[in-house]
Amino acid sequence: MNMNSLDLNLIRVFDALMQEKSVTRAGERIGLSQPAVSSALNRLRYALGDQLFVRRGNDMVATPRAEEIAVLARAALASIERMIQPSQNFDPQRLERTFSMLGADFFSMLLMPSLAMRIGAVAPGVRLRLLDMARGDVTRLLQDDAVDVAMLRELDLPDWITSAPLFKAPFVIIAGAGNSSVSHLTPGQVFPLDLFCSLPHAMHSFDGSMSGLVDEALAASGHTRRVVLALPHFQAVGLAVARGHHIAAVPRQFAEIACRTMDLLVFAPPLHIPVPSIRLYWHARHDGEAAHQWMRNQIIAEVQALGFDTP
Repeated sequence: MNMNSLDLNLIRVFDALMQEKSVTRAGERIGLSQPAVSSALNRLRYALGDQLFVRRGNDMVATPRAEEIAVLARAALASIERMIQPSQNFDPQRLERTFSMLGADFFSMLLMPSLAMRIGAVAPGVRLRLLDMARGDVTRLLQDDAVDVAMLRELDLPDWITSAPLFKAPFVIIAGAGNSSVSHLTPGQVFPLDLFCSLPHAMHSFDGSMSGLVDEALAASGHTRRVVLALPHFQAVGLAVARGHHIAAVPRQFAEIACRTMDLLVFAPPLHIPVPSIRLYWHARHDGEAAHQWMRNQIIAEVQALGFDTP
């Protein structure tokens, strides 16, 4: 292929298609109409001699050739972005950008509404979106710039991923106020261990697994619990507990918010459960990028303002 004949704008379209797996969503991401994206894809197919994407239902599935060049295309675009990014006099008022974040619905309830207000007040051209944990592997998403940051528990990730602490999320036990099995307990007291192990549990599990830190702590002391319901959203766990006979171990910050709208009681856990540390993760190539750094600082500042680490 003659490099002079390739429209480099097509690489932006390719990158958007790799991230969105949809012609419509790719167009929305980069500000092009659906026909314009389809036309660009046809030109890319001709230039590269490959289908690149094939339709499967409502999504577009990348071919092996597309997967092969995706990382190179993202790296090339990132280099261009760094080249044109002003190194001085960064002004959020003039920033036009969509920041994508990865995290549990915990953050959609507890962080995103107030973060959106904070950002909107100083950067009206910035848009925010929170992607569900089921979106995919966090390492790949950060590598491909499919997300700008991820808010997750401490993970063993490659050294090209940078992180900063956000807050600690100790567990508490929630039960429905109408649950007769806990009617003799006083909210705030330590939940009896034998009752904790005998009652049915609901748990948050974005990947469908039915065990976690709580089960590891129980096993270390020779106990087990009965997890009968695994749900991908904290909100659903709270609703299941409020309306039924389940109990659940959830982050304290979630319990405090959920109790405002759900008929829940909160208790202290019956044994020591390791306290998860929640961190903010991003690709190291964005360490010195002014806009990215500003966005990270806004997230950290809002978490502090909300008092997530204040009992």
